[in-house]
Amino acid sequence: MGEGRTYEIRTYGCQMNAHDSERVAGLLEEAGYTKAEPGATPDLIVFNTCAVRENAADRLYGNLGQLLPAKKAHKDMQIAVGGCLAQMEREQITRRAPWVDVVYGTHNIGALPELLERARARNEAQVEFEETLTTFPSLLPARRESPYSAWVSISVGCNNTCTFCIVPSLRGRERDRRPGDILAEIKALVGDGVLEVTLLGQNVNSYGAEFGDRTAFSKLLRQCGEIEGLERVRFTSPHPRDFTDDVIEAMAQTANVMPSLHMPLQSGSDAILRAMRRAYRRGRYLAILDNVRRHIPHAAITTDIIVGFPGETDADFEDTLDLVRQARFASAFTFRYSIRPGTPAASMDGQVPAGVVQERYDRLVGLVEEVCAGENARLHAATVEILVAEGEGRKDAATHRMSGRARDNRLVHFAPHVTRPRPGDIVTTTVTGTAPHYLIADGEPLSVRRTRAGDAWEGRQLAPAATAPAPATPAATPILLGMPARRG
Repeated sequence: MGEGRTYEIRTYGCQMNAHDSERVAGLLEEAGYTKAEPGATPDLIVFNTCAVRENAADRLYGNLGQLLPAKKAHKDMQIAVGGCLAQMEREQITRRAPWVDVVYGTHNIGALPELLERARARNEAQVEFEETLTTFPSLLPARRESPYSAWVSISVGCNNTCTFCIVPSLRGRERDRRPGDILAEIKALVGDGVLEVTLLGQNVNSYGAEFGDRTAFSKLLRQCGEIEGLERVRFTSPHPRDFTDDVIEAMAQTANVMPSLHMPLQSGSDAILRAMRRAYRRGRYLAILDNVRRHIPHAAITTDIIVGFPGETDADFEDTLDLVRQARFASAFTFRYSIRPGTPAASMDGQVPAGVVQERYDRLVGLVEEVCAGENARLHAATVEILVAEGEGRKDAATHRMSGRARDNRLVHFAPHVTRPRPGDIVTTTVTGTAPHYLIADGEPLSVRRTRAGDAWEGRQLAPAATAPAPATPAATPILLGMPARRG
Protein backbone atom coordinates (compact mmCIF):
# COMPACT_ATOMS: atom_id res chain seq x y z
CA MET A 1 0.00 0.00 0.00
CA GLY A 2 2.59 2.53 1.11
CA GLU A 3 5.71 0.90 -0.32
CA GLY A 4 8.48 3.44 -0.80
CA ARG A 5 6.55 6.25 0.88
CA THR A 6 7.75 8.07 4.00
CA TYR A 7 5.75 9.39 6.94
CA GLU A 8 5.93 11.84 9.83
CA ILE A 9 3.57 11.92 12.85
CA ARG A 10 2.96 15.11 14.84
CA THR A 11 1.47 14.30 18.23
CA TYR A 12 -0.29 16.66 20.61
CA GLY A 13 -1.73 16.11 24.08
CA CYS A 14 -1.62 13.30 26.59
CA GLN A 15 0.20 9.98 26.93
CA MET A 16 -2.83 8.25 25.44
CA ASN A 17 -2.26 10.21 22.23
CA ALA A 18 1.44 9.39 22.26
CA HIS A 19 0.53 5.71 22.64
CA ASP A 20 -1.96 6.00 19.77
CA SER A 21 0.79 7.53 17.62
CA GLU A 22 2.94 4.44 18.23
CA ARG A 23 0.04 2.39 16.89
CA VAL A 24 -0.32 4.66 13.86
CA ALA A 25 3.41 4.27 13.15
CA GLY A 26 3.13 0.50 13.49
CA LEU A 27 0.20 0.36 11.07
CA LEU A 28 1.97 2.53 8.53
CA GLU A 29 5.19 0.52 8.64
CA GLU A 30 3.21 -2.71 8.32
CA ALA A 31 1.69 -1.15 5.18
CA GLY A 32 5.15 -0.41 3.73
CA TYR A 33 5.80 3.18 4.85
CA THR A 34 9.12 4.17 6.40
CA LYS A 35 9.77 6.97 8.89
CA ALA A 36 11.05 10.13 7.22
CA GLU A 37 14.54 11.34 8.04
CA PRO A 38 14.75 14.54 10.12
CA GLY A 39 14.49 17.59 7.85
CA ALA A 40 13.24 15.61 4.86
CA THR A 41 9.85 16.31 3.25
CA PRO A 42 7.68 13.27 4.02
CA ASP A 43 5.13 11.76 1.65
CA LEU A 44 2.62 11.61 4.50
CA ILE A 45 2.10 13.83 7.54
CA VAL A 46 -0.29 12.62 10.24
CA PHE A 47 -1.62 14.99 12.90
CA ASN A 48 -2.69 13.20 16.07
CA THR A 49 -4.67 15.96 17.73
CA CYS A 50 -5.87 16.90 21.20
CA ALA A 51 -9.06 18.83 22.02
CA VAL A 52 -8.15 19.64 25.62
CA ARG A 53 -5.58 22.39 25.19
CA GLU A 54 -6.53 26.03 24.71
CA ASN A 55 -6.90 27.13 21.07
CA ALA A 56 -6.31 23.56 19.87
CA ALA A 57 -8.35 24.11 16.69
CA ASP A 58 -6.57 27.36 15.85
CA ARG A 59 -3.19 25.64 16.18
CA LEU A 60 -4.27 22.77 13.96
CA TYR A 61 -5.56 25.00 11.18
CA GLY A 62 -2.48 27.19 11.46
CA ASN A 63 -0.23 24.15 11.01
CA LEU A 64 -2.34 22.89 8.11
CA GLY A 65 -2.09 26.30 6.47
CA GLN A 66 1.69 26.25 6.75
CA LEU A 67 1.73 22.91 4.91
CA LEU A 68 -0.27 24.14 1.92
CA PRO A 69 2.80 25.35 -0.07
CA ALA A 70 4.56 22.03 0.50
CA LYS A 71 1.42 20.17 -0.54
CA LYS A 72 1.24 22.19 -3.76
CA ALA A 73 4.94 21.60 -4.46
CA HIS A 74 4.70 17.85 -3.81
CA LYS A 75 1.62 16.56 -5.58
CA ASP A 76 1.86 13.10 -4.03
CA MET A 77 2.04 14.37 -0.44
CA GLN A 78 -0.86 13.34 1.79
CA ILE A 79 -2.08 14.86 5.05
CA ALA A 80 -4.17 12.96 7.60
CA VAL A 81 -5.80 14.29 10.78
CA GLY A 82 -6.88 12.04 13.65
CA GLY A 83 -7.32 12.19 17.41
CA CYS A 84 -9.79 13.96 19.68
CA LEU A 85 -9.96 17.24 17.78
CA ALA A 86 -10.62 15.36 14.54
CA GLN A 87 -13.45 13.52 16.30
CA MET A 88 -14.88 16.87 17.46
CA GLU A 89 -14.42 18.86 14.23
CA ARG A 90 -15.29 16.04 11.80
CA GLU A 91 -16.33 17.45 8.39
CA GLN A 92 -15.25 20.99 9.34
CA ILE A 93 -11.60 20.06 8.81
CA THR A 94 -11.96 19.33 5.11
CA ARG A 95 -14.15 22.43 4.67
CA ARG A 96 -11.57 24.73 6.28
CA ALA A 97 -8.55 22.88 4.89
CA PRO A 98 -9.67 21.12 1.69
CA TRP A 99 -6.10 19.97 0.99
CA VAL A 100 -6.37 17.44 3.83
CA ASP A 101 -6.68 13.91 2.43
CA VAL A 102 -7.94 11.85 5.40
CA VAL A 103 -9.81 12.61 8.61
CA TYR A 104 -10.40 9.69 10.98
CA GLY A 105 -11.78 9.26 14.48
CA THR A 106 -10.52 7.98 17.81
CA HIS A 107 -12.25 4.62 17.31
CA ASN A 108 -10.92 3.70 13.87
CA ILE A 109 -7.15 4.20 13.95
CA GLY A 110 -6.78 0.83 12.24
CA ALA A 111 -8.51 2.12 9.11
CA LEU A 112 -5.88 4.77 8.34
CA PRO A 113 -3.76 2.87 5.73
CA GLU A 114 -6.89 1.87 3.80
CA LEU A 115 -8.27 5.44 3.93
CA LEU A 116 -4.98 6.81 2.60
CA GLU A 117 -5.02 4.33 -0.29
CA ARG A 118 -8.67 5.15 -1.05
CA ALA A 119 -7.93 8.89 -1.04
CA ARG A 120 -5.13 8.37 -3.58
CA ALA A 121 -7.23 6.11 -5.79
CA ARG A 122 -10.31 8.36 -5.78
CA ASN A 123 -8.40 11.66 -5.63
CA GLU A 124 -10.78 12.96 -2.95
CA ALA A 125 -10.74 13.38 0.81
CA GLN A 126 -11.85 10.46 2.95
CA VAL A 127 -13.63 11.21 6.22
CA GLU A 128 -14.55 8.20 8.36
CA PHE A 129 -15.64 7.80 11.97
CA GLU A 130 -16.77 4.82 14.02
CA GLU A 131 -19.17 5.69 16.81
CA THR A 132 -18.05 2.76 18.97
CA LEU A 133 -14.70 1.04 19.47
CA THR A 134 -14.35 -2.05 17.28
CA THR A 135 -10.65 -2.89 17.77
CA PHE A 136 -8.85 -2.12 21.01
CA PRO A 137 -5.81 0.05 20.10
CA SER A 138 -3.35 -2.26 21.87
CA LEU A 139 -4.25 -5.04 19.43
CA LEU A 140 -2.80 -2.97 16.59
CA PRO A 141 0.91 -3.14 15.66
CA ALA A 142 3.15 -0.52 17.26
CA ARG A 143 6.44 1.17 16.52
CA ARG A 144 7.87 2.16 19.91
CA GLU A 145 10.41 4.96 20.04
CA SER A 146 11.91 3.75 23.34
CA PRO A 147 13.58 0.35 23.84
CA TYR A 148 13.41 0.71 27.64
CA SER A 149 10.00 2.23 28.42
CA ALA A 150 6.52 1.49 27.09
CA TRP A 151 2.92 2.57 27.52
CA VAL A 152 0.28 -0.12 27.99
CA SER A 153 -3.34 0.89 27.59
CA ILE A 154 -5.62 -0.94 30.04
CA SER A 155 -8.81 0.97 29.21
CA VAL A 156 -10.17 3.58 26.84
CA GLY A 157 -12.97 6.06 27.31
CA CYS A 158 -14.38 7.58 30.49
CA ASN A 159 -17.64 7.32 32.46
CA ASN A 160 -17.17 10.64 34.28
CA THR A 161 -19.08 13.84 33.48
CA CYS A 162 -16.65 16.59 34.51
CA THR A 163 -18.19 19.84 33.29
CA PHE A 164 -14.92 21.20 31.84
CA CYS A 165 -13.94 18.08 29.86
CA ILE A 166 -14.83 17.14 26.29
CA VAL A 167 -12.93 13.81 26.28
CA PRO A 168 -15.80 11.43 27.28
CA SER A 169 -17.89 12.58 24.33
CA LEU A 170 -14.93 12.03 21.99
CA ARG A 171 -13.56 8.73 23.25
CA GLY A 172 -16.81 7.24 24.53
CA ARG A 173 -17.63 5.30 27.68
CA GLU A 174 -14.98 3.23 29.42
CA ARG A 175 -13.96 -0.03 27.82
CA ASP A 176 -11.65 -2.33 29.79
CA ARG A 177 -9.20 -4.88 28.47
CA ARG A 178 -9.12 -8.28 30.12
CA PRO A 179 -6.28 -8.72 32.63
CA GLY A 180 -4.80 -11.67 30.78
CA ASP A 181 -4.42 -9.62 27.57
CA ILE A 182 -2.74 -6.77 29.46
CA LEU A 183 -0.31 -9.06 31.26
CA ALA A 184 0.52 -10.91 28.05
CA GLU A 185 1.40 -7.60 26.37
CA ILE A 186 3.58 -6.56 29.30
CA LYS A 187 5.41 -9.90 29.32
CA ALA A 188 6.07 -9.57 25.59
CA LEU A 189 7.46 -6.07 26.13
CA VAL A 190 9.73 -7.29 28.92
CA GLY A 191 10.85 -10.08 26.62
CA ASP A 192 11.98 -7.34 24.20
CA GLY A 193 14.04 -5.69 26.95
CA VAL A 194 11.55 -3.11 28.27
CA LEU A 195 12.24 -2.23 31.92
CA GLU A 196 9.40 0.20 32.62
CA VAL A 197 5.73 0.23 31.70
CA THR A 198 3.12 2.92 32.32
CA LEU A 199 -0.46 1.69 32.54
CA LEU A 200 -2.78 4.11 30.72
CA GLY A 201 -6.45 4.95 31.07
CA GLN A 202 -8.56 8.10 30.95
CA ASN A 203 -9.53 7.11 34.51
CA VAL A 204 -7.02 4.35 35.09
CA ASN A 205 -8.05 3.29 38.60
CA SER A 206 -11.68 2.71 37.65
CA TYR A 207 -10.36 -0.23 35.63
CA GLY A 208 -12.69 -3.20 36.05
CA ALA A 209 -15.90 -1.15 35.97
CA GLU A 210 -16.95 -2.72 32.69
CA PHE A 211 -16.72 -6.29 34.00
CA GLY A 212 -17.86 -5.50 37.54
CA ASP A 213 -14.69 -5.94 39.63
CA ARG A 214 -13.97 -2.90 41.81
CA THR A 215 -10.63 -4.35 42.94
CA ALA A 216 -9.40 -5.20 39.44
CA PHE A 217 -6.86 -2.39 39.34
CA SER A 218 -5.13 -3.31 42.60
CA LYS A 219 -5.07 -6.95 41.47
CA LEU A 220 -3.47 -5.88 38.18
CA LEU A 221 -0.75 -3.95 40.02
CA ARG A 222 0.06 -7.00 42.15
CA GLN A 223 0.16 -9.24 39.07
CA CYS A 224 2.61 -6.82 37.44
CA GLY A 225 4.81 -7.39 40.48
CA GLU A 226 5.10 -11.06 39.55
CA ILE A 227 6.54 -10.42 36.07
CA GLU A 228 10.25 -11.25 36.12
CA GLY A 229 12.40 -8.55 34.55
CA LEU A 230 9.79 -5.79 34.89
CA GLU A 231 11.57 -3.22 37.06
CA ARG A 232 9.24 -0.23 37.07
CA VAL A 233 5.45 0.10 36.90
CA ARG A 234 3.68 3.46 36.75
CA PHE A 235 0.11 4.46 35.94
CA THR A 236 -1.81 7.56 34.85
CA SER A 237 -4.18 9.16 35.45
CA PRO A 238 -6.24 8.07 38.46
CA HIS A 239 -9.36 9.81 39.74
CA PRO A 240 -9.64 10.60 43.48
CA ARG A 241 -13.21 9.29 43.51
CA ASP A 242 -12.00 5.76 42.69
CA PHE A 243 -8.75 5.80 44.64
CA THR A 244 -9.40 3.07 47.20
CA ASP A 245 -7.32 1.66 50.05
CA ASP A 246 -6.65 -1.60 48.21
CA VAL A 247 -4.83 0.37 45.47
CA ILE A 248 -2.64 2.10 48.06
CA GLU A 249 -1.83 -1.22 49.71
CA ALA A 250 -0.98 -2.79 46.35
CA MET A 251 1.35 0.12 45.55
CA ALA A 252 3.07 -0.20 48.93
CA GLN A 253 3.44 -3.99 48.83
CA THR A 254 4.48 -4.44 45.18
CA ALA A 255 8.19 -3.72 44.84
CA ASN A 256 8.21 -2.72 41.17
CA VAL A 257 5.27 -0.29 41.47
CA MET A 258 7.03 3.05 41.73
CA PRO A 259 6.58 5.47 44.65
CA SER A 260 5.04 8.15 42.46
CA LEU A 261 1.43 9.20 42.05
CA HIS A 262 -0.16 11.71 39.68
CA MET A 263 -3.47 12.65 41.35
CA PRO A 264 -5.42 15.40 39.55
CA LEU A 265 -6.87 17.96 41.98
CA GLN A 266 -8.32 20.62 39.62
CA SER A 267 -9.44 22.87 42.52
CA GLY A 268 -9.05 23.14 46.28
CA SER A 269 -12.52 24.65 46.70
CA ASP A 270 -15.45 22.39 47.52
CA ALA A 271 -17.82 24.77 45.74
CA ILE A 272 -15.77 24.63 42.53
CA LEU A 273 -15.29 20.86 42.76
CA ARG A 274 -19.07 20.56 43.01
CA ALA A 275 -19.51 22.78 39.93
CA MET A 276 -16.91 20.69 38.11
CA ARG A 277 -18.78 17.45 39.07
CA ARG A 278 -15.59 16.01 40.44
CA ALA A 279 -17.38 13.69 42.95
CA TYR A 280 -14.92 14.33 45.82
CA ARG A 281 -14.13 17.20 48.14
CA ARG A 282 -10.88 18.68 49.49
CA GLY A 283 -11.06 16.67 52.72
CA ARG A 284 -11.30 13.40 50.83
CA TYR A 285 -8.43 14.43 48.55
CA LEU A 286 -6.11 15.29 51.44
CA ALA A 287 -7.06 12.08 53.25
CA ILE A 288 -5.94 10.05 50.21
CA LEU A 289 -2.58 11.84 50.19
CA ASP A 290 -2.13 11.23 53.91
CA ASN A 291 -2.90 7.54 53.45
CA VAL A 292 -0.47 7.24 50.52
CA ARG A 293 2.31 8.86 52.54
CA ARG A 294 1.55 6.70 55.56
CA HIS A 295 2.07 3.56 53.46
CA ILE A 296 4.75 4.96 51.09
CA PRO A 297 6.61 7.71 52.97
CA HIS A 298 8.84 8.71 50.05
CA ALA A 299 6.06 8.93 47.45
CA ALA A 300 6.27 11.91 45.10
CA ILE A 301 2.77 13.23 44.40
CA THR A 302 2.00 15.40 41.37
CA THR A 303 -1.24 16.97 40.21
CA ASP A 304 -3.28 19.06 37.75
CA ILE A 305 -4.90 22.37 38.77
CA ILE A 306 -7.29 24.62 36.85
CA VAL A 307 -7.45 28.34 37.67
CA GLY A 308 -10.42 30.59 36.89
CA PHE A 309 -13.20 28.02 36.50
CA PRO A 310 -16.60 29.77 36.10
CA GLY A 311 -17.83 31.09 39.42
CA GLU A 312 -14.41 30.90 41.12
CA THR A 313 -14.20 33.62 43.79
CA ASP A 314 -11.16 34.98 45.59
CA ALA A 315 -12.08 32.72 48.53
CA ASP A 316 -12.28 29.67 46.24
CA PHE A 317 -8.86 30.47 44.84
CA GLU A 318 -7.41 30.92 48.35
CA ASP A 319 -8.74 27.42 49.16
CA THR A 320 -6.70 26.09 46.23
CA LEU A 321 -3.55 27.85 47.44
CA ASP A 322 -4.12 26.49 50.94
CA LEU A 323 -4.47 22.94 49.65
CA VAL A 324 -1.28 23.24 47.59
CA ARG A 325 0.59 24.22 50.77
CA GLN A 326 -0.85 21.25 52.67
CA ALA A 327 -0.40 18.72 49.87
CA ARG A 328 3.33 19.39 49.31
CA PHE A 329 3.24 18.41 45.64
CA ALA A 330 6.46 17.38 43.91
CA SER A 331 5.19 19.16 40.79
CA ALA A 332 1.94 20.43 39.34
CA PHE A 333 0.57 21.06 35.87
CA THR A 334 -1.28 24.36 36.09
CA PHE A 335 -3.88 25.55 33.58
CA ARG A 336 -5.89 28.70 33.00
CA TYR A 337 -9.52 27.76 32.44
CA SER A 338 -10.67 28.40 28.89
CA ILE A 339 -14.01 27.64 27.28
CA ARG A 340 -14.29 24.30 25.49
CA PRO A 341 -17.29 24.32 23.14
CA GLY A 342 -19.60 21.41 23.86
CA THR A 343 -18.87 21.24 27.59
CA PRO A 344 -21.41 22.27 30.28
CA ALA A 345 -18.91 24.75 31.75
CA ALA A 346 -18.85 26.70 28.47
CA SER A 347 -22.35 28.08 29.12
CA MET A 348 -22.06 28.55 32.91
CA ASP A 349 -22.61 31.94 34.49
CA GLY A 350 -19.75 33.65 36.25
CA GLN A 351 -17.04 33.36 33.59
CA VAL A 352 -13.95 34.89 35.25
CA PRO A 353 -12.33 37.86 33.44
CA ALA A 354 -9.09 36.98 31.66
CA GLY A 355 -7.07 39.49 33.69
CA VAL A 356 -8.25 37.95 36.98
CA VAL A 357 -7.48 34.46 35.71
CA GLN A 358 -3.95 35.52 34.74
CA GLU A 359 -3.29 37.17 38.11
CA ARG A 360 -4.43 34.06 39.97
CA TYR A 361 -2.47 31.83 37.63
CA ASP A 362 0.73 33.78 38.26
CA ARG A 363 0.23 33.52 42.03
CA LEU A 364 -0.43 29.79 41.79
CA VAL A 365 2.66 29.15 39.66
CA GLY A 366 4.79 31.09 42.14
CA LEU A 367 3.47 29.03 45.06
CA VAL A 368 3.91 25.75 43.19
CA GLU A 369 7.53 26.67 42.42
CA GLU A 370 8.13 27.47 46.08
CA VAL A 371 6.56 24.22 47.31
CA CYS A 372 8.30 22.05 44.72
CA ALA A 373 11.66 23.67 45.45
CA GLY A 374 11.18 22.87 49.14
CA GLU A 375 10.20 19.27 48.47
CA ASN A 376 13.19 18.73 46.17
CA ALA A 377 15.54 20.36 48.69
CA ARG A 378 14.67 17.57 51.14
CA LEU A 379 16.47 15.17 48.79
CA HIS A 380 19.87 16.84 48.92
CA ALA A 381 22.52 14.11 49.51
CA ALA A 382 19.97 11.32 48.94
CA THR A 383 20.92 8.27 46.90
CA VAL A 384 18.74 7.80 43.84
CA GLU A 385 18.39 5.15 41.16
CA ILE A 386 17.95 6.61 37.68
CA LEU A 387 16.64 5.04 34.51
CA VAL A 388 18.72 6.92 31.94
CA ALA A 389 16.58 8.63 29.31
CA GLU A 390 17.17 9.87 25.80
CA GLY A 391 16.29 13.41 24.84
CA GLU A 392 14.87 14.44 28.22
CA GLY A 393 15.97 17.54 30.06
CA ARG A 394 18.91 19.76 29.20
CA LYS A 395 22.12 18.68 27.50
CA ASP A 396 25.38 20.27 28.50
CA ALA A 397 28.30 19.37 26.27
CA ALA A 398 30.80 21.01 28.61
CA THR A 399 29.86 18.82 31.60
CA HIS A 400 28.61 15.80 29.61
CA ARG A 401 25.41 16.04 31.65
CA MET A 402 22.79 13.37 31.03
CA SER A 403 19.24 12.97 32.34
CA GLY A 404 16.87 10.32 33.58
CA ARG A 405 14.04 9.58 35.98
CA ALA A 406 14.39 8.50 39.59
CA ARG A 407 12.08 5.83 40.95
CA ASP A 408 9.72 8.54 42.24
CA ASN A 409 9.68 9.98 38.68
CA ARG A 410 11.67 13.11 39.51
CA LEU A 411 13.86 14.33 36.68
CA VAL A 412 17.56 14.03 37.53
CA HIS A 413 20.43 15.66 35.63
CA PHE A 414 23.70 13.84 36.31
CA ALA A 415 27.24 14.17 35.02
CA PRO A 416 29.27 10.97 34.72
CA HIS A 417 32.94 11.69 34.08
CA VAL A 418 34.34 8.19 33.58
CA THR A 419 31.58 5.70 32.83
CA ARG A 420 29.22 6.61 30.00
CA PRO A 421 25.83 4.95 30.55
CA ARG A 422 23.38 4.62 27.70
CA PRO A 423 19.65 5.38 27.61
CA GLY A 424 18.01 2.35 29.18
CA ASP A 425 20.83 1.69 31.63
CA ILE A 426 20.36 2.04 35.40
CA VAL A 427 22.51 4.52 37.30
CA THR A 428 22.80 4.89 41.08
CA THR A 429 24.07 8.29 42.20
CA THR A 430 23.95 10.94 44.93
CA VAL A 431 21.97 14.19 44.72
CA THR A 432 24.30 17.19 44.95
CA GLY A 433 21.87 20.01 44.15
CA THR A 434 18.19 20.72 43.64
CA ALA A 435 15.88 23.09 41.75
CA PRO A 436 12.07 23.40 41.61
CA HIS A 437 11.74 21.05 38.63
CA TYR A 438 14.72 18.70 38.83
CA LEU A 439 17.54 17.24 40.90
CA ILE A 440 21.27 17.48 40.12
CA ALA A 441 23.86 14.76 40.70
CA ASP A 442 27.24 16.03 39.55
CA GLY A 443 29.44 13.39 41.16
CA GLU A 444 30.57 10.18 39.52
CA PRO A 445 27.76 7.56 39.75
CA LEU A 446 28.06 4.99 42.51
CA SER A 447 27.17 2.30 39.98
CA VAL A 448 26.08 1.82 36.39
CA ARG A 449 24.12 -1.29 35.44
CA ARG A 450 24.08 -2.03 31.74
CA THR A 451 20.81 -3.50 30.50
CA ARG A 452 19.35 -5.20 27.45
CA ALA A 453 17.41 -2.00 26.83
CA GLY A 454 20.69 -0.08 26.77
CA ASP A 455 22.09 -2.66 24.36
CA ALA A 456 19.06 -2.13 22.11
CA TRP A 457 19.47 1.64 22.19
CA GLU A 458 23.18 1.31 21.39
CA GLY A 459 22.36 -1.06 18.56
CA ARG A 460 20.19 1.61 16.97
CA GLN A 461 23.02 4.17 17.13
CA LEU A 462 26.01 2.11 16.00
CA ALA A 463 26.89 0.77 12.59
CA PRO A 464 26.66 -3.02 12.14
CA ALA A 465 30.44 -3.32 12.36
CA ALA A 466 30.64 -1.61 15.75
CA THR A 467 32.34 -3.43 18.57
CA ALA A 468 30.37 -5.25 21.21
CA PRO A 469 29.37 -3.32 24.36
CA ALA A 470 31.68 -3.42 27.35
CA PRO A 471 31.00 -5.87 30.18
CA ALA A 472 28.42 -4.84 32.75
CA THR A 473 29.62 -2.73 35.64
CA PRO A 474 28.99 -4.49 38.96
CA ALA A 475 26.11 -2.78 40.75
CA ALA A 476 26.44 -1.43 44.26
CA THR A 477 23.64 -2.15 46.72
CA PRO A 478 22.91 1.06 48.63
CA ILE A 479 19.57 1.83 50.26
CA LEU A 480 17.80 3.76 47.51
CA LEU A 481 15.42 6.65 48.00
CA GLY A 482 11.89 5.41 47.64
CA MET A 483 13.00 1.79 47.36
CA PRO A 484 13.02 0.13 50.81
CA ALA A 485 14.47 -3.33 50.99
CA ARG A 486 11.03 -4.72 51.70
CA ARG A 487 7.63 -3.14 51.43
CA GLY A 488 4.54 -3.85 53.50
